[in-house]
Amino acid sequence: MRIVSGKYRGRLLRAVRGQDVRPTSDRLRETLFNILAPNVVGTRFLDLCAGSGAVGIEALSRGAAHATFVEQSRSACSVIRENLSSLSIEAEATVLCRDAAQAIRSLGGRGDQFDIIFFDPPYSSGIYSQTLNMIEKNQVAADGGLVVVEHRAKTPPGTDFGGLKMYRELKQGESALTFYAVGIE
Repeated sequence: MRIVSGKYRGRLLRAVRGQDVRPTSDRLRETLFNILAPNVVGTRFLDLCAGSGAVGIEALSRGAAHATFVEQSRSACSVIRENLSSLSIEAEATVLCRDAAQAIRSLGGRGDQFDIIFFDPPYSSGIYSQTLNMIEKNQVAADGGLVVVEHRAKTPPGTDFGGLKMYRELKQGESALTFYAVGIE
């Protein structure tokens, strides 16, 4: 895997070994950030179910002020930390090694909010609706923020989750990205 664009463009990232983590493809990451480009600089970015951290690191490369990585696999958390260290950007990041639900409750309890949340669980996990509802309930998405969900194209997560309103879906092969805006009617 490589960083597609920005300050660290072309730098290689370590991937997590095994079949437990499905990295977001370079092509889909490029498409995602082409859409997000005007909104990334200076943001607080949450990479939820982060895997290797490639999406959050891409956000940092493109000017995000801070990225928080949430991943429950200890080996994946180790890879995220190694990737951050290889770029000397540990100070711009926080790594939380816990499941998505625990992390959202903790972040919400501290009053942390994020301008952009990227949520990419294993496609077969079945935690999409629960997690999106928790994001809304715990108010971890800033007003006017975005939540982007990567999922299997054939199984979209749903259109609305309280204050999260779907406004765009983009399919690319077997994968898709669904975009939600926070605080719009």
